[in-house]
Amino acid sequence: MKDEQRLLLLHSSSLFSPPQGVKLSYGTAGFRADASILKSTVHRVGILAALRSLKTQSVVGLMITASHNKVTDNGVKIVDPSGGMLTQEWEPFADQLASAQTPEAFLSLITEFVEKEKIPLDGVQSAEILLGRDTRPSGESLLEAAKQGISSILGAIALDLGILTTPQLHWMVRARNKGMKATEPAYFEQISSSFRCLVDLIPNETKSSKMDNTVVVDGADGVGGEKLEVLKSMLTSLVIGVRNTGKGGGLLNDGVGADYVQKEKVVPRGFCSNDVGLRCASLDGDADRLVYFSVPTNSSRKIDLVDGDKILSLFALFIKEQLSILTKEGTEKLDNSYHARLGVIQTAYANGASTDYLKQSGLEVIFAPTGVKHLHEKAAQFDIGIYFEANGHGTILFSESWLSWLEARNNELGLASEGSEQQKAALRLLSVSKLINQAVGDALSCLLLVEVILQHKGWSIHKWNELYQDLPSRQLKVKVVDRTAVATTNAETVAISPPGIQEAIDAESAKYPKGRCFIRPSGTEDVIRVYAEASTQEAADSLAGSVAKIVDRFLGFSSSQQ
Repeated sequence: MKDEQRLLLLHSSSLFSPPQGVKLSYGTAGFRADASILKSTVHRVGILAALRSLKTQSVVGLMITASHNKVTDNGVKIVDPSGGMLTQEWEPFADQLASAQTPEAFLSLITEFVEKEKIPLDGVQSAEILLGRDTRPSGESLLEAAKQGISSILGAIALDLGILTTPQLHWMVRARNKGMKATEPAYFEQISSSFRCLVDLIPNETKSSKMDNTVVVDGADGVGGEKLEVLKSMLTSLVIGVRNTGKGGGLLNDGVGADYVQKEKVVPRGFCSNDVGLRCASLDGDADRLVYFSVPTNSSRKIDLVDGDKILSLFALFIKEQLSILTKEGTEKLDNSYHARLGVIQTAYANGASTDYLKQSGLEVIFAPTGVKHLHEKAAQFDIGIYFEANGHGTILFSESWLSWLEARNNELGLASEGSEQQKAALRLLSVSKLINQAVGDALSCLLLVEVILQHKGWSIHKWNELYQDLPSRQLKVKVVDRTAVATTNAETVAISPPGIQEAIDAESAKYPKGRCFIRPSGTEDVIRVYAEASTQEAADSLAGSVAKIVDRFLGFSSSQQ
């Protein structure tokens, strides 16, 4: 490492003291904490982002957000060149970097890591980092800290893209590395034009049914509400009413947003009993989650929730339907057939009724451990992989090889049978691949896809919600001496240690109709999470309580004193 580079790093890190007595850990969401203690961490993540760009010889992203957390929190995460999350191999180094207590210890860590990873830190190679932030008041000063971190690496350039949704930044990083236009107007143009294509391909018999094309959206008083105001002006066949845009003095994520609506199952602030019968949706604070809901009666705040599992089911049904039209034997013989492998990926937290419904619909369902990274990885193994968590985070991935085949097939069909049902199916699938954000879950693009599929099918939110009835469930936490005593397998559905615990859980689950229960260690605290579902709420509560007692018997504080 050049002396100039060494001095730059020492000087830069001496300006930001790490918080005392606080150990931050880089997870799926990056680093998150109270905004007042984050400056040093964000500065160091700026340096990390520059190193990542040098290592990959690609553009990377850095996002300042704390998603659905309260407004006084903030966070920072890196977007890898693919548009996905920072590779897990770099997470331990991110933790070490954040907690280094002196500029000298910090420099020593970087020197060692740069040598190990063979990163060209000579000032000859350039690095480029795209920066974005959400609407939190603390975002501006944290962004400045990130810029100072980036500028302490020779040859590194920070490009500030201003206030964005998290998925917009992921989309832009992916687009930039694919040689496409990576601007906010390009993002809006791609998703709005793909939506228009899908609207144009709606069957005439459905078009004439005059279904309600209005959706009312809770913007969580965050960046999503702000961006939705821009997007809605670009759409003609959809009327979007936006509430909680952040402009009316409401606090971000305070009694609003997808996380609140999904967990509490009540109307968010700004909605009331007068909204009975409307199709409503909720974004989270940085617009990477989406849930729908309707208000069933004007006598209470309770809602009928349409969660990520139901969004997944809607997407999977539509894509399966288009694939079956595409591969039907037409009158013309084209020997260019490719039976796409369509996969649906869920976690053990997905409601059992949704899994049964998907399997009964002839779909291939596989499970992944909890966390978007695991779901994304599994989805990428299919020609078309769809994943969602119940919280409303998910997307659809299309393999490059299958999309190339689809483009060619569409061209063939255009010559042989333009305007045929098969060609329309090919065009719909191509449009979905452009509308959906393949980098990460994106509430804005998913909202448009839900809306156009409902229009295509002529379905109300009530018809959609009736696809299946969720099984009642209950989640509990049990404090334990050591959470690492529990090890799981089969995508966290089976506990393999301590010995005998799974057999005890199975015996308890078997006592209840449709009983299912699993346990898993928390990633952040010494607790074991218990999830139970059964045919009635009373049974689910009882099963969860019984299994919590089993966990306590095997691992709780009483067990350590025996």
